[in-house]
Amino acid sequence: MHIDWNTIDTVLLDMDGTLLDRHFDDHFWLEHVPRRWATKNATSLEYAREHLYSLFRSQENTLNWTDLDYWSDRLRLDISLLKKEIEHLISVHPFVIEFLLFLKQHRKAVWLVTNAHSKTLDLKMRKTLIGPYFDGTISAHQVGLPKEDDRFWRALQEHITYDPARTMLGEDSETNLATAEKFGIGYLIYISRYSSAIQPKPSQQFTSINYFRQLIPVSGSMAVTIPNNEGRFP
Repeated sequence: MHIDWNTIDTVLLDMDGTLLDRHFDDHFWLEHVPRRWATKNATSLEYAREHLYSLFRSQENTLNWTDLDYWSDRLRLDISLLKKEIEHLISVHPFVIEFLLFLKQHRKAVWLVTNAHSKTLDLKMRKTLIGPYFDGTISAHQVGLPKEDDRFWRALQEHITYDPARTMLGEDSETNLATAEKFGIGYLIYISRYSSAIQPKPSQQFTSINYFRQLIPVSGSMAVTIPNNEGRFP
């Protein structure tokens, strides 16, 4: 993909996995919650994982997936409190701040657009201090639809003004990029190194990067070419 930043007015960025290391979220839902649930219900960890993973999968691609109040009620656990127990794992990916500064320097409208629940947003903004780099933050819970829904991106225009053809979206979800592509968002970037705990694998459908530094032009140019082969960019 060749990107001429002069043709982009708005940048929409996902949070978990895109700007922040998804290791926190994966560890929380796959390890921490099952351990706490097993202790509370006097079951084995193996049973807790099997039971909870099935519950989690049942709510994929819905707003319940990220609704902390829903899961607190469903699991009879204080999910917000449990998140605070391991908040030390919350971290910003390398080169995110440099990219956000580049965007602000060149007067792009920058929006954080996430499926995350407001309580998760509050925790992570306090921990990372990245909030001031954005023109605003929109949660799918405000829109009333998850980003996996084809109707999301049009509904988002009721909250912010953007021209899809002159907009970039950064995501670690190929499903969300696909719904944005259907709506006509012009520049779609897949973040393949969404977790520090995984070996990144490029998308077969979308331009892939490991780090946002790959989107920052060198010298005084406002253009950058990104081969769809992240292996060239350590």
